[in-house]
Amino acid sequence: MDEISLRELFLIIRKRIWLVIVLAVLAVGITAIVSYYVLDPVYQTFTTLMVGKPKDYQSDNKLEYNDVLLNQKLVSTYGELVKSRKVADQVIANLNLDMSYETFGNKVSVNLVNNTEIIKIQVKDKDPELAQKIANETADVFMESVKNIMMVENVQVIDKAEISLTPISPKPMLNMAIAGVLGIMAGVFLVFVLEYLDNTIKTPDDVEKHLGISIIGTIPIEDSKSRS
Repeated sequence: MDEISLRELFLIIRKRIWLVIVLAVLAVGITAIVSYYVLDPVYQTFTTLMVGKPKDYQSDNKLEYNDVLLNQKLVSTYGELVKSRKVADQVIANLNLDMSYETFGNKVSVNLVNNTEIIKIQVKDKDPELAQKIANETADVFMESVKNIMMVENVQVIDKAEISLTPISPKPMLNMAIAGVLGIMAGVFLVFVLEYLDNTIKTPDDVEKHLGISIIGTIPIEDSKSRS
């Protein structure tokens, strides 16, 4: 099997470097158009809740370690309650939203901070104001559900959701950078495919390589300008 040196690889790429450049520029250009003019911006906001009665943290009595462990265990239970259909349907009804439970679930996510009593409700939407309303309403409905279902009032709001004017997606510059890299990779791959499929003879080395015969001489091409 013939070995190809790095120099030969470089020459193969250089011969069709225009193809690599065209594909890279085309990929970046299409991605820029899609990111800036086709995709709608998506905004995200969040509200933070804590499990534990406010008086437990404000009284002069020492907070028992077992109480902390209990609250941390309740966090995972409450996290599932936030994502329940009961809470989602109530939020949808309160805000008069025209969306299904599945759509609501795609917009709302719940993050539990490990080894803490913190619950973070995150909401994504194309409308930043609507995202804020959904986040705060979800927190209110969730706390009310805890009262009614578990007969306790041990959840408090730490941070209310605010309107975010900075979209989390799309990210045009990142998308364009990735598209550029993929375009270069595709271009290099295509160059090698074309080189592999190209069986024409261009150099004396090609004669020896493809025909298996030795070169005894070459005929130079005469420049027509030199005769004038």
